[in-house]
Amino acid sequence: MKIGIVGLGLIGGSVAKAYKTFGNIVYGFDTDTTILGYAKLSGTIDDLLTSDKYKECELIVLAATPKAMIAYLQENAMSIPATTTVIDFCGIKEKICEVGFRLAKEHGFTFIGGHPMAGSQYSGFKHSRPTLFKGASMIIVPPVYDDMELLEKIKQLLAPLEFKTFVVTTAEHHDRMIAYTSQMCHIVSNAFVKSPAAREHEGYSAGSFRDLTRVARLNETMWTELFLDNKKPLLEELDLIIYSLQQYREALEQNDNIRLCNLLREGRIAKEQSEG
Repeated sequence: MKIGIVGLGLIGGSVAKAYKTFGNIVYGFDTDTTILGYAKLSGTIDDLLTSDKYKECELIVLAATPKAMIAYLQENAMSIPATTTVIDFCGIKEKICEVGFRLAKEHGFTFIGGHPMAGSQYSGFKHSRPTLFKGASMIIVPPVYDDMELLEKIKQLLAPLEFKTFVVTTAEHHDRMIAYTSQMCHIVSNAFVKSPAAREHEGYSAGSFRDLTRVARLNETMWTELFLDNKKPLLEELDLIIYSLQQYREALEQNDNIRLCNLLREGRIAKEQSEG
């Protein structure tokens, strides 16, 4: 199989390495010519992804920020043939799917929204690895939801990434869930380490500290764009957690052990219920 990858950071680089592991031909593009050159020199990609290569590609993966990938699609959609499937791996879906579905309909290719539930606190091509997606969940936002042949084709195209499960949903539901399961985690972690005590944690911290602070190390430029593009559901989740934290604060301030114990019990039960 021949595939094209736009964006060779952590996600795009890992996609390229996974496909190369299974002997596929990979074309790549990145605005950073240094990364592009290294990817080619290291054998991660076979050649540059240019418009004349589109006709060779069964699959093109868009693996940069939504804003950049929307611009890329708008500039190149007319050159993508009907035989090519385009899947974006961006962190939000509504904005890029709106553009992607429209352009695909206008120009005849297939566009699929996608989001692999895999990543790292580290960014960039140097941290990419071929097994990043192995065993992970892949969220799919197709243009229609009853085309089983299309869904099976997507699974086959993405087989080298070794996803364990595929979840089919709408762009709106994806963005609402991601506001909670991903974006809120990054905000809470990032805010938590701003305490002066974080600089003195050595010898006083264990697993809970490491788990909570892992994703505080983030790409602030990318996450700023993702947060603002998903503003409404993210604000709703922020309001919920601010309200909850205020309940704990009031119980502590008032030495209300019964209320505090009840709040903690509610949280424990909510965790147990979320695990089925």
